[in-house]
Amino acid sequence: MSAPELLQRLLTTPGPPGHEGAVAKVWREAAEAFGAEVSADAMGTSVARVGGRGEHPLLAVVGHIDEIGLLVSHVNDKGYLHVVGTGGWDPQVLVGQRVEIGAREGTLTGVVGRKPIHILESEERKQAVKLKDLHVDIGARDGDEARGMVAEGDPIVIAAEPVDLPNGRLVSRALDNRLGIYVAFEVARRVHEAGGGGGPVAGVAAVQEEIGAHGARAMAYGLQPDLAVVVDVTHATDAPGVEAGELGNHGLGSGPTITRGAIVSRPLNDLLAAAAEAEGIETTTEVSGGATHTDADSVHLSRTGVPTAVVSIPLRYMHSPVELVHLEDVESVIRLITAMALRLEADQTFARW
Repeated sequence: MSAPELLQRLLTTPGPPGHEGAVAKVWREAAEAFGAEVSADAMGTSVARVGGRGEHPLLAVVGHIDEIGLLVSHVNDKGYLHVVGTGGWDPQVLVGQRVEIGAREGTLTGVVGRKPIHILESEERKQAVKLKDLHVDIGARDGDEARGMVAEGDPIVIAAEPVDLPNGRLVSRALDNRLGIYVAFEVARRVHEAGGGGGPVAGVAAVQEEIGAHGARAMAYGLQPDLAVVVDVTHATDAPGVEAGELGNHGLGSGPTITRGAIVSRPLNDLLAAAAEAEGIETTTEVSGGATHTDADSVHLSRTGVPTAVVSIPLRYMHSPVELVHLEDVESVIRLITAMALRLEADQTFARW
């Protein structure tokens, strides 16, 4: 199994928070091609809506389109770029990486540098790398040349193309969470091909999740879904140092991970469980006593409340250029949510009790 063509395009198009336009265009054009009603709000969140047998319940399947990135904060007189993070970076991951800078005149290549280990003081070697101690080198002769190439505020992403590994595994940057918007797209497409569920389905590619779920908050207020399934990634617990316990037990190949806990809807989770049983899909559980740290934290609070579930895909090495997923898990999540959507009845409600 290799990555589908659309997923490849989504993974190779940059889109850090606030700069998701290019990748959103890829997603919207693909949704228009299968006949969805496509729209975008003022923040840039995209919606692909397909009809159902009735007008309600409107199901939103929500992934976030943004990836973690950097922003140019200063260009010094020697031509080096200083940066700040946008999203949850571990600076250790950045050392020695190639990057792409989204300059106004086009994409530039750079590298992340720091003082070499040979000339680090002994105490410096013991300390974790700080983002402020890193810089981006674009090969400029001096500050004037660099300022003619880039501007403060330009976005940066790591340059890391998708790579297929054995056993249906895929490595790439931005799997968190281009996987989610790919699932949202595929659920809408498959429900459409099946003739629709009880109500409409809206696939959503929400912006700015990595800096606070801003896009999902605005989307939920405007779209007014009757219920929502948020699709994100979770830590695969089969990697060294990441063990079952507080995180649950969901390694690669274990299928969809369904969150249970405080903010998620038990009736919606029950419907997911029934769909999984009917389709023969194995699932695992993740427990959240409060915030889920996904777009669900915003969506479920919209207006008078939205019954919301969280379905996650196990992922290794999150927030790195070598995020790793099992593609069969992605397909299982698509099948599960599609089956759930098709089981919905017209005007079905999901009161918590």
